[in-house]
Amino acid sequence: MKKALLGATLGALALSIATIAPHQAKADEIGACLITKTDINPFFVKMKEGATAASLAMNIDLSTYAGKIDGDHETQVQAVESCIASGAKGILITASDTKAIVPVLKKARDAGILVIALDTPLEPIDAADATFATDNFKAGQLIGEWAKAKLGDKAADAKIAMLDLTPSAPSVDVLRDQGFLDGFGVDIKDKNKIGDEDDKRIVGHDVTNGNEEGGRKAMENLLQRDSGINVVYTINEPAAAGAYEALKAFNMEKGVLIVSVDGGCPGVLNVKDGVIGATSQQYPVDMAYKGIEAIRAWADNGTKPENTKGLNFYDTGVNLVTDSPAEGVPSIGVDEGMSRCWG
Repeated sequence: MKKALLGATLGALALSIATIAPHQAKADEIGACLITKTDINPFFVKMKEGATAASLAMNIDLSTYAGKIDGDHETQVQAVESCIASGAKGILITASDTKAIVPVLKKARDAGILVIALDTPLEPIDAADATFATDNFKAGQLIGEWAKAKLGDKAADAKIAMLDLTPSAPSVDVLRDQGFLDGFGVDIKDKNKIGDEDDKRIVGHDVTNGNEEGGRKAMENLLQRDSGINVVYTINEPAAAGAYEALKAFNMEKGVLIVSVDGGCPGVLNVKDGVIGATSQQYPVDMAYKGIEAIRAWADNGTKPENTKGLNFYDTGVNLVTDSPAEGVPSIGVDEGMSRCWG
């Protein structure tokens, strides 16, 4: 049913995140806001489409906002303030700075607004009323386990480049980074901190801002430290594409394993083409759709969504996508990944 709704409405949903202004909902509608990190990354584009389709189906008046780049915290703060002023009933947010955004979100909750984190848990996680997200630590573990299995005995002497997100290290950044290292067999010390490991296989960490140009620059920086890098972890697939271009410029693209997280259609195609060895696929449409459903329920009867059993968030699922499966690491093939991808 969701797919049918999306297919029928996407052509009419070309809303401009940068131009939508806050406004009061009509008398028979519920106001809601979606605030994403950017309006460029296909992940957030798809998230917006899912939220828009759900809003049309559930008679919710949706306003959407985004930062200029990944890490644009101030624009997100301004968006929250606009949503409070407009009388919104709920806010869906993928926070760029998961700690600094908490005070203004508390202001929203104090005003009776349901706050739901999508994809990126707040710090602390209970600063939101609920979180709909991939298990990002598990997503990292899957690509770490896959890379380790593919290298076999050579994993003991690997040289690993870590291409992270931003200096502020939001929770999704930490979870994927630490999950990958744990899956690869690295002692991660403090699970909540990037960069405190003392494993000599780690060449270093650099930030990418989650985009292709950032991935290219970060890869170049780390290659200057050690030209023998043979494993590259990337926060997302645009960063992975940039890392590949940097390796290719040095004629080093062969023999280097690149792994990533997202599962967008361009990323899955990069798996098919050998640019990325494996990626962990997540499902942003489900996150956004369920978030709008939760706002509708909050408006109708004051109920809040429940967490997945054993977790402190609602898990929207993750699958490793590769056409080179590794023994003991569950995965799906590229064909299935393409049937479930976005962007």
